[in-house]
Amino acid sequence: MKNKLKYFIYSLLLTMVFYCAPAAAQRLVRIGPAPVEEIEKARAAVLLNMESIEAHKNYIYALNLDNPLLIPQYKAWMKKYPKNINIPLTIGTIYYRAEMSEAKEFLLQAAKIDPNNAQIWSMLSGDAFIRGQTDLSNEYIKKAMLADPSNAGYAFQYLFSFGNGNPDEYKQKVFDFVKRFPKDERGAQALYWLGEDAGDIHDKINYFEKLLQLYPPKEFNWSSSGMIGLADAYLQTDPEKALVLINSMGDEKDWQIRKKLAESLIQVGNLEQAKNYKEAFNVLNQVTLPRFNYIDDFILLKKAALQQKTGDVKTAYDSLAEKFAKLPTDELHAALELYGKEIGKDKEQITNDIKTIRNSKAVEAYPFNLGLYSSKDSLNLNDLKGKVVLLTFWFPGCGPCRAEFPHFQAVINKFKPGDVAYVGINVAPEQDPYVAPLIKNAGYSFIPLRGSRAFALKNYAVQGEPQNFLIDKDGKIIFKDFRIDQKNHRTLELMITSLL
Repeated sequence: MKNKLKYFIYSLLLTMVFYCAPAAAQRLVRIGPAPVEEIEKARAAVLLNMESIEAHKNYIYALNLDNPLLIPQYKAWMKKYPKNINIPLTIGTIYYRAEMSEAKEFLLQAAKIDPNNAQIWSMLSGDAFIRGQTDLSNEYIKKAMLADPSNAGYAFQYLFSFGNGNPDEYKQKVFDFVKRFPKDERGAQALYWLGEDAGDIHDKINYFEKLLQLYPPKEFNWSSSGMIGLADAYLQTDPEKALVLINSMGDEKDWQIRKKLAESLIQVGNLEQAKNYKEAFNVLNQVTLPRFNYIDDFILLKKAALQQKTGDVKTAYDSLAEKFAKLPTDELHAALELYGKEIGKDKEQITNDIKTIRNSKAVEAYPFNLGLYSSKDSLNLNDLKGKVVLLTFWFPGCGPCRAEFPHFQAVINKFKPGDVAYVGINVAPEQDPYVAPLIKNAGYSFIPLRGSRAFALKNYAVQGEPQNFLIDKDGKIIFKDFRIDQKNHRTLELMITSLL
């Protein structure tokens, strides 16, 4: 649950970071060109006023972005009017908003005309990011920040570029940023991500408490989002403190669910002190979890511990086996072995129980046959029989997909070459020009294949990206609907290992 929430928020973040373009950036889409009369009328309006952004937008829309006449026309106009920034800026911005690689050439030309235009550098940063040119993306966003130093958005984007560096240095940069923008939503956003990415629950609490102190949740959306993480951390460590926070957050459904959960955990704690474990389990077994939460494993383990204390170890074991079979962690496995041992199961029997659960829910993966980007050949899933297949559906402009790739790669690198086939199906053919540069520049090892959203939906029920699958050596889907970040590499490692 927590990863679905995180990647929803991360998707929003990437949209905010790389698509904060001017009004001219409205995405223009039509099926085919307009009638000749409309095109000529739009072209005449441009010729009448080459400075008019609106006229350029109407002409581009009439001609259509895929029209082979469009780029030659704009190159001719740029040559004739070399100092008119609106010519390259308008078409470059529109291509950028359409996530098409043609944007780069025009935006670079616009930057030559006006090197102090922060919006242009910001868009160039986004384009470089999609291409996997991280250093160049960071260089461009630094230019945007220097061009408009008062803009918290550009400063935040530059700050975010240090997120994968030294953790202590990055933490200090976040605190410096907060001091610089104490009343800006971006300050709350920076603190939010510091807390969200914290691996230690006490660090998480510390950062989210700082967020609560400096950015009141009723005034800052990112602080309001952070209170979900803080409340769920409190629920695991101090439910009474959680209840105080929850009562201050309003009457929305998820907060009311958390309120009942906090009250139940307080009651459970009192019953445990009285050694009334059966009633404590009954209370906890009645709780409902919010749709998005960070505590599903915590509640499951708590229930299992109470069941074990009542003597119902078999039920505790079974509940953990179901969860571990779907999304394994070392913590779940330790509890599973503990309870398994109590009911007379050795490690081999536990492993077989997990396999039985997984196999009962396994389905045949659709045997795709899709084109490669490296040649005119294609790859069939059946060609990968005998290997574990990590399959992800993605597209170059997908922020959450891009956030996940380094973590996939870090895990894949732990296995012998040839044991695991790492495959990524691009669902956005219009972004094909970005694929090869991204793979090369970022150094990823996955095999990119040509797909479409229609293919992904029809054959794998994919309704949003990224969506991930682990396919066993026989071509059956064993794991799906999982997300991997810096805190749960081990989960993917356990999943792959179980299939080798």
